[in-house]
Amino acid sequence: MTARPGLLNKFCWMDLKTRDLPGTAAFFSKVLGWHFAVDEEDWRQATKITVEGHRIGSVSDLANPVYPPATPAHIAYYLAVGDIDGSTEAATANGARLVVLPFDAGDQGRIATLIDPVGAAFSLWQPHRFTGWEFPPDAAGAPHRMVLTCDQPELAQHFYRETTGTSLVQADFLATHEYVTAAPQWEPVVGVDDLDSVVARARDFGQGLVTRSEETGRPVVRLSSPEGLTFQVRLNQ
Repeated sequence: MTARPGLLNKFCWMDLKTRDLPGTAAFFSKVLGWHFAVDEEDWRQATKITVEGHRIGSVSDLANPVYPPATPAHIAYYLAVGDIDGSTEAATANGARLVVLPFDAGDQGRIATLIDPVGAAFSLWQPHRFTGWEFPPDAAGAPHRMVLTCDQPELAQHFYRETTGTSLVQADFLATHEYVTAAPQWEPVVGVDDLDSVVARARDFGQGLVTRSEETGRPVVRLSSPEGLTFQVRLNQ
């Protein structure tokens, strides 16, 4: 099975790479209502994340020897493409640095990891049996958009257009603001029904909050887990 055309050129999955799985699960469960559980149907016994019964991501333990000891906690995001080898070639030709060569992830799909020209990491995913997350448009707690904030948003947008052959669907490229001090990175925009309650629950963990308004005037809050896994939250329409 391969991905339907409508699923391509979108971010389709996230993998939380953490050194504190219990703490990470506690934070995201309380703040966003995510459910963490071992997938008994997965031979790897991987921990999967669901919201309202819909799969949205997975969790990887950085204590696993497959990861270099100094690997920091981060979230890996998968961008679905139809031809990973061609997309990888296009990405490197347009200035990306290849970190992990394309390889088959069993019968689930084919994956490669790169650093884009503005310094943000991402993974290309060519789906086979696994096409990624699927949830209703109004699912509270689900990542409805992706945002890349950097000093050169036009360059980033051009890069992804040249890599995929089209403009990315459900992705925004924004100029760096004073509240963003981290290196460029993709972040999910999670839709919620009650923004104030999410903020209050995050404050229980002592996390710093930064609120801004998009051009549409809709409030957006940028949050960070205790390990520094960042995401943005806004009200569902």
